[in-house]
Formats: sequence, structure tokens, C-alpha cells
Amino acid sequence: MNTKTLIRRVGELAAPLCAEAGVSLWDVTFEKEGRAMVLTVLIDRPEGIFIDDCERVSRALDPLLDAPEFGDLPAYTLSVSSAGLERPLTRPEHFAWAAGKAVDLTFYRALEGRNGACGTLLRRDESETVLLEDGAERAYRNADVAQAKLHFEF
Repeated sequence: MNTKTLIRRVGELAAPLCAEAGVSLWDVTFEKEGRAMVLTVLIDRPEGIFIDDCERVSRALDPLLDAPEFGDLPAYTLSVSSAGLERPLTRPEHFAWAAGKAVDLTFYRALEGRNGACGTLLRRDESETVLLEDGAERAYRNADVAQAKLHFEF
């Protein structure tokens, strides 16, 4: 099973389990961390996520991942956690949710001598992400943006 199919399928399985647990599914990733593969399920709720929420979703999802359809996966670790304060923005609904909030962009390569940008997200469409930076609108081609995440100042 390729990674895109795996992520989609795990999302389909996890979404109703999350709803039963009173949380929402934010994202699913399958990535190499060091030498290990990690299947990460990020969950969210307006009032915050607690360890019991993560445990509930993990315990419900884990036996479903033993199904034969997942038999060809390499060894991996299942991680269920909060989307976090600096949550990744990867899907159109993430950007719609983050409109009006401060976000950080990281570029694939420096643009105008900068490796990234921080500003208020005004909008994102299929070709560009527009931020309000120091009172001015700045548009960045999505093809130049390696990562977008919610900005949080400690």
C-alpha cells in the first residue's frame, strides 16, 4: 500500500473513532523518524486534548490496523497526539480554519534572502498563500512553501 493510500485509509478508519471519543481528526502522517516509521494521528478539540483522549483513540484504532489490508506495511509505531499549538497546516480545511490567525511559512529555498515568513493568513488557494505582514499583503507561491504551521509565541 502506498503512503497516500495508507493515510487516506487510516483517516477513514480514525474519523468515526475520533467522533465517538468526542474529538476531531486533524491529520494523519506516515513518516520515517530516525530508523523507524511512525504512523501519527493528530486529534483536536476546542477545549484541548488530554492524554485520555489520545489513549482512547489509539486503543480503538490499533486493532483495526491489524487487518490484512495493512499486512504489507513495514514495522511502525502508532502515535496518537494533539495537533498542538503549532499545528501543521496541510489541507484546505486547515487553511480555512487558520484564516485570520498568525502562521509561519517555511520555504524550500530562500526567497528575497528569507527562509520563511510569518504573518496573518488572509487566504490560500490552489496557487498561492497570502499573508498580512507588517500591514502589507504578501503573496507566496504554494510551490515555494515547504511547510505551513500555526504560529505561537511563548
